[in-house]
Amino acid sequence: MKELPIDKGTRVTLHFALKFESGEVIDSTFDKDAATLEIGDESLPENFEAYLMGMKAGDKASYQVPPEKAFGQRNPNNMQTFKRHEFSADMVLDPGVMISFADARQQELPGVVSRVEGDQVEVDFNHPLSGRTLTFDVEIIDVEPAGQTH
Repeated sequence: MKELPIDKGTRVTLHFALKFESGEVIDSTFDKDAATLEIGDESLPENFEAYLMGMKAGDKASYQVPPEKAFGQRNPNNMQTFKRHEFSADMVLDPGVMISFADARQQELPGVVSRVEGDQVEVDFNHPLSGRTLTFDVEIIDVEPAGQTH
């Protein structure tokens, strides 16, 4: 069974690390328990799953993931300016502070304060990893048909 390649309908146990090009680690399971996911269950963004396709248990790889395949390019339309009085008076609004907003569908939408000038507060709604090329290291531990129980 160790020859099953990763594809839709497989459950994969793997170690992964996501790093900036500088080598700084954003997230990693190499120092913890391996992660288990089903391909297509959205635990990994689809573009990251695409890199795993065809890999088998025991395979290791490192991929350079450009912004278009990671979290997208930065979008200037995702920068929005609010008035200071639109926030509660006791709210700390310093650059780098993350604020959670509700969007039109009442989904949570995180934004990061990028600039405060007078009563203008600029908030960046781009994904914090947008515009970055990332390194995606993977080590496949096991691949099995999804839905199988041990």
